[in-house]
Amino acid sequence: MAIILMATVNLLSIIPPKMIGNVIDQIRTGGLTEAELYRNVMLLVGLAVMIYVIVYIWITTLFGNSILLEKLLRGRLLQHMTKMSPSFFQRNTTGELMALATNDVLAIGQTAGYGVMTLVNTLVGTAVVLITMVSLISYKLMLAALIPLPFLTIVISMLGKRMRKRFVAAQASFGQMNDRALESISGMRVIRSYVQEEHDIAKFDEVTKDVMTKNMKVAAINSLFHPSISTIVGLSYAIGIGYGSYMVFHNQISLGQLVSFNIYLGMLIWPMIAFGEFINILQRGTASVDRLSASFAQTADVQDHDPVVAVAQPGRIELQQLSFRYPGAEHDSLNGISLQLERGQTLGIVGRTGSGKSTLLKQMLRQYPIEPQKLLISGIPIEQIALSQVRGWMGYVPQEHLLLSKPIRDNIALGNQEATEEDIRKAIEMASFTQDLEQLPEGLDTIVGENGVMLSGGQKQRVSIARALLVNPEILILDDSLSAVDARTESMILNNLRKERSGKTTLIATHRLSAVMHADWIIVLDDGRTVEEGTHEQLMLHGGWYKEQFDRQQMEATLAG
Repeated sequence: MAIILMATVNLLSIIPPKMIGNVIDQIRTGGLTEAELYRNVMLLVGLAVMIYVIVYIWITTLFGNSILLEKLLRGRLLQHMTKMSPSFFQRNTTGELMALATNDVLAIGQTAGYGVMTLVNTLVGTAVVLITMVSLISYKLMLAALIPLPFLTIVISMLGKRMRKRFVAAQASFGQMNDRALESISGMRVIRSYVQEEHDIAKFDEVTKDVMTKNMKVAAINSLFHPSISTIVGLSYAIGIGYGSYMVFHNQISLGQLVSFNIYLGMLIWPMIAFGEFINILQRGTASVDRLSASFAQTADVQDHDPVVAVAQPGRIELQQLSFRYPGAEHDSLNGISLQLERGQTLGIVGRTGSGKSTLLKQMLRQYPIEPQKLLISGIPIEQIALSQVRGWMGYVPQEHLLLSKPIRDNIALGNQEATEEDIRKAIEMASFTQDLEQLPEGLDTIVGENGVMLSGGQKQRVSIARALLVNPEILILDDSLSAVDARTESMILNNLRKERSGKTTLIATHRLSAVMHADWIIVLDDGRTVEEGTHEQLMLHGGWYKEQFDRQQMEATLAG
């Protein structure tokens, strides 16, 4: 609709110059009457009002839809990110993704709005004016005036190629600046603790200078479009006035026609400028489309099997010689892990740092591709069960606690938006966070700040545990989630879990062996392999790494007490 209305405006715009030329010829011949002048003036006013209304409609339509396009693209981009596996975020930094959602989507929106406007004005406006010149004035004068215009195509083509190259570089630089800013803000406490403020500012200044330099190069190319077009159109004006005057003197055209021709020639200036702007906008837009398309083209490493197998509820968990290697890694992170865990049992996973504890837990969440037929739930390979169903069973408390800059209530209710106040209070009590909550200034309504900056490490862990418990998961996964709480609080949380989660499966990875003493089965990992397994009592009798580590931790706890 916007394109049709723009074409209509271009057609209506050829009428006033013709009327003005006719009036000038009537004045020259003395044939202009008062009634004729009044009629022409009122017709011009009516045309102006009509064009105003049509222009308002197409502007609101076109640019309103370009804004809608930006909204849809941002929503689609975020939806795409939610389906991606961790390897996607290893390949694409946060700054690059932010640049896609801001600058690149904006550039595409401008192409759909301002770019379409300039394209239509170039094609339709130029065609209408040229046809009018030929049919109503003189094709000879038109051809002479348009002699410089082929040079315009050459200049714009050269500038357009350079614009695209420089714009892509500027966008990449903007993504790097986003990354640097994010790192500086999130790591501000560490930067201050090492008195590195000046060094960080200097590094950030280097990044912003690079962004400025590359954007100045874009602006330098952009600034050449308008003067180049104006110079070439100026030459057309000079030819039009010179040759047109010659034709008037030789009675080949009238004075009114010459005036009309020069008005039409002036009407060509905007389409020519619009053509240059269109090439400029198009180069930016296509560069952003390429970047966005490259992101959309990346698929998740883990996808649903076709067809999926429906499982009513998770029963026995079996690992049969499960091995795993991270994408791009040279060595396996897990090697031949085998175990069986019945529904309702608790599994403890312990071992040295880097032994593969977190990696093993991530196989339950299906964050990475897994060997077929190696991990089974209720006798069904996990890769044949729908991702949404598997993850719906899980309550996951990771090592890195992600808290939103929202009230504690909203952070806990993240996985269950329909939870009642009583449900939230019960989850808080199970996570042993009640006393801490009472000491906070606004209780559940306390804003925790970005990533929980207002809370201590132990408080963050317990909020995360409460969040997982609120969804009452069939399988609870605690990945070293009690490391920042004291022994008494740890004992209370574990007792609550045993009491409230009877009949449901729990997996606990930890460095503190006291957290898995009660577990039905414990495995000790070393370099991705199971080196010991059994109950707490069996492992203590075995006399291996587990007993040695447990005795050391008990001694440390006694000395600390």
